[in-house]
This record gives sequence, structure tokens and C-alpha cells, in this order.
Amino acid sequence: MDRRLRLAVVTETFPPEVNGVSLSLAKLLEGAGPFCDWQLVRVNRHDLDAPMPREIRLAGFPIPGYARLRGGFPAWISLRRAWRDDRPDLVHIATEGPLGLSALQVARALNIPVCSDFRTHFEQYVDHYKVAWLEPFASGYLRYFHNRCDLNCVPTEMLAKQLKAQGYERLAVVPRGVDLARFGPQHRDEALRASWLGTRAQQAGPGKVPVLLCVSRMAAEKNLEVLLQAHRAATQSGSPARLVMVGDGPIRASLERDYPEALFVGMKTGLELSRHYASADLFCFPSQSETFGNVILEAMASALPVLAYRHGASAALLQDQEHGWILRDFSPSAFHEALKAALSQWTTQDPSRWQAMGEKVLAKAKTQSWSSVVDLMLSHWYALAFPTMKAKPEHESFAHPQQL
Repeated sequence: MDRRLRLAVVTETFPPEVNGVSLSLAKLLEGAGPFCDWQLVRVNRHDLDAPMPREIRLAGFPIPGYARLRGGFPAWISLRRAWRDDRPDLVHIATEGPLGLSALQVARALNIPVCSDFRTHFEQYVDHYKVAWLEPFASGYLRYFHNRCDLNCVPTEMLAKQLKAQGYERLAVVPRGVDLARFGPQHRDEALRASWLGTRAQQAGPGKVPVLLCVSRMAAEKNLEVLLQAHRAATQSGSPARLVMVGDGPIRASLERDYPEALFVGMKTGLELSRHYASADLFCFPSQSETFGNVILEAMASALPVLAYRHGASAALLQDQEHGWILRDFSPSAFHEALKAALSQWTTQDPSRWQAMGEKVLAKAKTQSWSSVVDLMLSHWYALAFPTMKAKPEHESFAHPQQL
């Protein structure tokens, strides 16, 4: 393009916070860096490093049960002053909280185009927190928010169709990518694996006890007890397996107390997380609240077959019995039966069946590069910010984005 995009990115979560929204947003902005000058608008935290150039940090409030996360207060005055003095070409809003809503309102008042992400099914969380009466309000608010944006990015075709049926407008599918250098079978650590198995491996014999892995925030909406109960039932019925739970959150202590047979190792990042993925045999993910589920892609890149409900990334990328066990039946009993069947295959066929699935998921993961995702997102950003500008040949991939 003849000019670089000036982009304001509004979010209530960003590294060092560890969650799917913050990490995928950071990866997207890293890839977009050569093509745009982005300004981060985020919630202030006491443990942050020095601000990046032009970064705006705003007041926030603690979110009950999430010590590492903070919501953002509305910031009409601060944002209006900042964007009148240093006007962006486009505002991208990653989270729909009070800060995001105020950013949307200010951008609208200043006639700045707005792009947003639909990243979390907040309206589905209310059942887990015993406030089901809030569901109509949450659904209505999210639809109101996104329908005031010029474009709404969603990670899968399935989610786009669901939202369109619910009255959402101006939807575009922008998938997620995975870092194949960071995640991969090359990070397998036999010593780490042996520490998980302990005496179980010695008693059962080499290769007889598979390692099941779950990487998740430990919160009610993640449905983790379905997995923990399925693992307990399987082991009690004579199918030995070691379940390793990676992550932290408000219900970790209670889960660790109630399911002592599982190994809870806390939050892992960097190379340590890569080793945990690569040293397991099967990735188990019982959540039904994800819009995508980046951990599915990370497990795929680590050559792990997947046991999950057909939802988000598993629905978009995986086939039942080819890449693992992808369940159309969303009941706990279906998850229990699938884990039982998977462990039976391990027992009767040794690891060969799981390993064949792992090779297929790895091949699929290799098609999900971040560079293609960044190119697609840039095409939407440029089309919104400069609708009449003609792309130069080297930027042709940015010129023709598609909306649903």
C-alpha cells in the first residue's frame, strides 16, 4: 500500500496474561508489524513492563475468581482526547467489555471505522455461574455491540453461520494459526514423561500406560469435571491411564482435592508447555464454550490425536476416527464412552492407532500457518480503512477480502 495502516487495538487482556485471546492477538500483531503502526489500548496492571510507544493504559477493576485478569472501565474522555490528537485509520476491538464499548462509541463519534473479534461465548458462561437469567441480556448486548461494528471477525465457518442465524451482521471468517517452531513432536521429553508415570509404567510394562493431557483455564465453563470423571471411570474399569492437567484458575484447588488420581501441574508457558504437549499421547478437551480453542491447534502441532466435542477448532479442522474422537453427541456419557473406546484401542493395538492419528493431525496443523492468517486479517483492515485505495501488486493478497 502507499501508506502504512495506523491501527488502534483495544483489549482487556494481553501478554503477560496467558489465555487464548491475549496470545493469539499478540501473535497477530507481531505478524502485522511490517505493514502497520499499531497502538495498544489496554488495562493497566501493576506487573507490566514499561509501555510500548504510543501505548495507552487505562484504569481497570479485578474480575472475581481471576486474579490475573482485570476488566477495563469505560474511557470515553481519554480515548476521545487521544484519537482526536493522534487519529488512527482503524480501531480493532478484541474484547467486548466496558472498555471495548466505550472505544466503539468514541470511534463511531469520530467517524473511525471499527473492526471487532467475536472470541468468547460469554452468554454461555451464565449457566455455569448460576445466573442463567442473565443469558438474554448477555446475548442481546453482544449482538448490539457487534452490529455497531463495520466488520466482525470469527474463527470458523460454523460459528459464522450460527451468529448469522442469530441476527449478527457483517461477519468474516479469520481462522487462528499455530507456531510450528514452538509446538511440535521434537519437544518430546522422556524424562518428563517418566516423572508423570512413576511406578505405573513399571507395574504395567513399557508403553502400556498412555498419558492423557488437558491444557485449559480451570474454570466452571471449561467442563473439566466431564474429563476427570471419565478418566476416573476408565481407570476403575481396568484401563490404566495417567491424566495430566495443565493450567490454573478459580476451581483448580477444588478439582485437585476431588480428583487426586489426576496430576495437576499448574500453568506452563514457553518451552515447558511445548514439552508437556509433546510428551503426552492423547489430548482431551471437554469444553463446549470455546469460539475456537487454540489449545486444539497446539496439540495438533504436537502430533497428539484429539478427544473433544465437535465444537470450534475440532469441528473446523478434525474428522472423527481420522484425527481422534470428535463427538457430535455433547453429553457427558458420550465423552466417557469415547475415552473408554480410545483406551481400549491403545490396549489392543498398542500405540500404533493413536500414532497414526497423530501423524494426520500434525499434517493438518502444518496447513494452519500464522502468515496466512495475518495476510487475511490485513486484507480486511486495509479494506475498511482505505476502501478506495488500489493495492500494489506486492499487496494483492490484501485487496479482496470476503464477508459473509
